[in-house]
Amino acid sequence: MAHDEDAVRAAVFGRPEMTVSAPTADLPAGTAELTGEAAAAGEDLDRCLGLAQRWGPRVPLPGGGSTCERWHLLLAAAEGDLTAARVMEPHLDALAIFAEAGQSPPPGAWGVFAAEAPQALLRAEQRHRRWVLRGRKPWCSLAGLLDGALVTAHTAHGRALFAVDLKHPGVTARPGTWVARGLRAVDSGPVDFSDVPATPVGEPGWYLSRPGFAWGGIGVAACWAGGAAGLLSALRDGLTGRQPDRVRAANLGAADTAQFAAVAALGASATRIDAGAATGEAGELLAARVRAVVHDAAERVLREVGHALGPGPLAFDERYARRVADLEIYLRQHHAERDLADLGARLLTEAEAE
Repeated sequence: MAHDEDAVRAAVFGRPEMTVSAPTADLPAGTAELTGEAAAAGEDLDRCLGLAQRWGPRVPLPGGGSTCERWHLLLAAAEGDLTAARVMEPHLDALAIFAEAGQSPPPGAWGVFAAEAPQALLRAEQRHRRWVLRGRKPWCSLAGLLDGALVTAHTAHGRALFAVDLKHPGVTARPGTWVARGLRAVDSGPVDFSDVPATPVGEPGWYLSRPGFAWGGIGVAACWAGGAAGLLSALRDGLTGRQPDRVRAANLGAADTAQFAAVAALGASATRIDAGAATGEAGELLAARVRAVVHDAAERVLREVGHALGPGPLAFDERYARRVADLEIYLRQHHAERDLADLGARLLTEAEAE
């Protein structure tokens, strides 16, 4: 990342009490290191999993006073490579969930499987004072490679969260369904569970109601911003040294301002989270707004970079083409107009209550 972009990020995320002269000095220690390691790991899943486990203890938990550093590091990983970030982010989220539940995380690489689909239903049943999981869970990223996962399942008392050993013989990842061109190495197909022992994490309903659920959603947005940062750097590098072109300069300016808004929203969210002003409905509202801002900014960056650079790098630059495809599918974790409709409905409900 160029120094001018570092200065913007430092200005938004940096600690005000620190007075330094170097433009990158307010960035968290290891930011450039993580970006480089993620770029080197690329689609090598063994290296990505190792990266997640090595950095897990180094990344601050959200809400503990260093949330801005957490967002910074997620952004840095995604700027290096979105596959590496897509592997790292759920592992970090799992560690945060264990901490929020007051439990120590077991060793190994962890994921979080919480998606739902009408055609797939996972149930948790109590048998002889122990819980077991039966059924199918959709969208289980890297289930065949991870050591464990935090999995939501339906119980008689509502949806609950369980820790599961993915090496158990009753766990069967279904290969061959993941045909995505973006994040192609992060197989996210369904998994079948057949009487798999499970350990409860929190009470039924806790997973969705805890403050960290909203904060985790903002962490995903930090990865989107990191993917966009990589494209913005590619645009700037692609235009450097060219004959001045006002149209391409406008593309760069539009992409830069969109990225600035995304980083500013992330910085503001970190401040509110650490101040204790992002729990309950306030936290849900904050997450909805930040995710929408970052999502729209990343889509703007995608469009402006594409318009400025044309088809050339998509056809002949593997790294650039893969980043575009990776970011496009990663952004689809946001439900676009549906999420905006939910946000608008929430705002109207609050207005009527007032």
